[in-house]
Amino acid sequence: MTTDEPRLQAERVLVEESFEAANDYFQDKQWTDGLPIVPPTPERVRAMLDGFGRDPQEVVARIPPFWADATIEKIAINAVMAGCRPEFLPVVVAAVEALGDPSFNLYGVQATTHSAGPLIIVNGPAVERLGINGDANAFGQGVAANATIGRAVRLVLINVGGGRPGSTDKSTQGQPGKYTYCVAENQALSPWEPLHVERGYRREESAVTVVGAAAPQNIADLFSKDADGLLTMLGHSSRAPGANNFLLGGEPLYAICPEHAAILARDGFDKARVKRRLWELAKVPLRDFSPENQAILKSERAAVYEGASADTPVHIADKPEDLMLIVVGGPGGHSALITTFGHTRAVTRPIL
Repeated sequence: MTTDEPRLQAERVLVEESFEAANDYFQDKQWTDGLPIVPPTPERVRAMLDGFGRDPQEVVARIPPFWADATIEKIAINAVMAGCRPEFLPVVVAAVEALGDPSFNLYGVQATTHSAGPLIIVNGPAVERLGINGDANAFGQGVAANATIGRAVRLVLINVGGGRPGSTDKSTQGQPGKYTYCVAENQALSPWEPLHVERGYRREESAVTVVGAAAPQNIADLFSKDADGLLTMLGHSSRAPGANNFLLGGEPLYAICPEHAAILARDGFDKARVKRRLWELAKVPLRDFSPENQAILKSERAAVYEGASADTPVHIADKPEDLMLIVVGGPGGHSALITTFGHTRAVTRPIL
């Protein structure tokens, strides 16, 4: 730190000195995600901040729906609660900063009836240094970095922004990713430029990209031997008129497994060509939507579909460039489509 001791200004409460008492208190106050937390004592918060090098009272973002200031200190408190190690804090701070960008539309993601939550994608040297999983079971359990970084961001949304289920968080059903949703891109097994490079950063930089994402939809293809067959399966499996992207546009995300990526690259497909082909295939005719939904689609995506007829193909995104593509996972022929809230754009920030 630039001073001998961080300036801690968050409100303090006195709780009986036991893990059980602290957790009971936090549960009663709705300051948790429902899981046990690590009590954020002043000592633990100071340890989290030690060496970070930024003023604890620096405001990183304003978090809706309460529009409260997310300071470095408040983020650190929630990182402690989530079980983060101090070295994970820069990733959490970068993710919160990205969420504060107006183009992400965090207010919409926080308050919607949709199941979206922030998906955190990490790229660059920080992945290996912090042990963030982008390999087998990357979206699943078992790795502290993924679990606690994603959870810390969720706790910030709850405790700073006030996103509480049933009151301000209006998600009809929710999804498991609203507990924690953090993954690394598997750059070591990717034949293409990584996401952060595609979005303007250098390969040797570390960066976080946040996406207003629904749960992954598994697309299994263990048998296609060439890019044409594989893309046919991936594209046709994406034809779901009820996905928000078909109604609202936006940036759906394809998480391609290394085996599928290798087939595509072997057959001469770079990222741009993959996106173009998936966009061509991920479409349904307008008649597949109910009359009411046709009206909404024509209004929300008027620039493309205002005068559409029943036979007009409706694509999952307005243009191929709106598709996002990352390589994630370990052995096996399983990729995923991750649709998004629609009224949100992905935002990338450096990990400082």
